[in-house]
Order: sequence, then structure tokens, then C-alpha cells
Amino acid sequence: MKIIACGSVPTIAAPDAYFTGRVLQTPIIEKEAPARLRATLVSFEPGARTNWHTHPLGQTLYVTSGAGRAQTWGG
Repeated sequence: MKIIACGSVPTIAAPDAYFTGRVLQTPIIEKEAPARLRATLVSFEPGARTNWHTHPLGQTLYVTSGAGRAQTWGG
């Protein structure tokens, strides 16, 4: 079992290549290949957004505060 204390993993500014506006990311879970598991706490400042992209294997989003919008291709 691996226990990671809250606040012990640094929060970083998200790469401009993937976001517009100020976005912060805090890694929660990151497993190396061949695992496909990753969980990240992502915080958007007002007006910030994710650039259009896809997740071929799917993605699960949990909105923990505020409101968000999601769109499907062609929708």
C-alpha cells in the first residue's frame, strides 16, 4: 500500500499546449506503462478552458466545485 499525504505532491501550472488561461494540476495517481491509470486534480481560473482533444480510451470527469461544460465530437 502506498499512502500519499494531502499537500505532499506539488501543484504545477498546466502546459499552455493543452489549455487556454491559467490552469493548475495536482497529480493524484500516475502509473507507468503498461498501466493506463492517471488521476489529476485540475483547477481552472475563471475563463480558462481545455483545448479541443480526444481520449480514445475514454475519460471520467468529477466536478468537485463550480460548473463545467463537456462536448462530444460533433455534438
